[in-house]
Amino acid sequence: MKTKSIVLVTIFLGFAGVFGLAQQVVEEIVAVVNDNIITLTQYRREFEAREQALKAQFQQAQGQISQEELTKAEENLKAQLLDSMVTDVLLLQLAKDKNLNVTDQVKNVIENIKKENHIESDDDLRRALQSQGLEWEPWLKQLEEGALRQAILYTEVNRSITIDDSEVVEYYKKHQSEFIEPEEYKVRAVYLSAENVDPAALEARRKDIDEKIKSGGDFAEVSGTYSDEPLKDSKGDLGTLKKGEVDKTLQAAVDRLKKGEISGWIQAKNGWYLLKLEDKKESRLLSFDEAKKAIEEKIFNDKQGVKVKEFLDNLRKNSYVKIVKPNPLGV
Repeated sequence: MKTKSIVLVTIFLGFAGVFGLAQQVVEEIVAVVNDNIITLTQYRREFEAREQALKAQFQQAQGQISQEELTKAEENLKAQLLDSMVTDVLLLQLAKDKNLNVTDQVKNVIENIKKENHIESDDDLRRALQSQGLEWEPWLKQLEEGALRQAILYTEVNRSITIDDSEVVEYYKKHQSEFIEPEEYKVRAVYLSAENVDPAALEARRKDIDEKIKSGGDFAEVSGTYSDEPLKDSKGDLGTLKKGEVDKTLQAAVDRLKKGEISGWIQAKNGWYLLKLEDKKESRLLSFDEAKKAIEEKIFNDKQGVKVKEFLDNLRKNSYVKIVKPNPLGV
């Protein structure tokens, strides 16, 4: 049973329940937001949850994120978390003041989670959550609060955003470089690893392959027979590649080929390649109709960013917010 999506949705909608009224237990207050408070315990719980999520993303990236980038992300978390939590409290307060109802949205989210994780029933979902250390009621509350914050932003910001056709046309005219599709290639290769291989034996293999192809051997079959992994099983199929995605040495060879032609042997970092250009699609400018949806999304996102900032600034300005402990963790 997959459960990855459950965690991702929890991360997306929020972590700790920081929005309850002040409890009777006396503890250190980090911030006061109108009639609500954020305690040190709540702040620490939120920080630890988000820090854990960052580390999980770092592990899943498998080397695509450097330790330096992770450290920087953790520093940004420390600098921005309290402000983020205050904003979340303000949004939730406003959503409740306006009596927004997100029951249906929450049900849809839960059904999607069950579907994506192949979970049959709510009871199975509860058990899946428990296996990850999550209790049903707090998790459900997180979903509801996240949905309320999204709903208030939609009501107060997104619904007010309009896009004129003239804006879309003007953007297309001024930013056509953004809508140029690069050349695409369908390439097949014979690949020979050069690692721990006797040069004479490698040269003999290359000559043998050349003879097979010159005598009319099917390139794909030759690749499947003679290539080393990882191209052996796929018979050398590199799929469809866009210009700029290919190793520079191989790119230079592909650029010289016409459809159906085979290159000479090319030495790259990890071995030797013999390339066949099976198909080529020239670079082209997307038509306005093809680019229209992406342009509308770009304009919408730009306007949304500006309006959300204005809305949040005004919301905070018209609220009582007192930061009692600017650096809650003291580190």
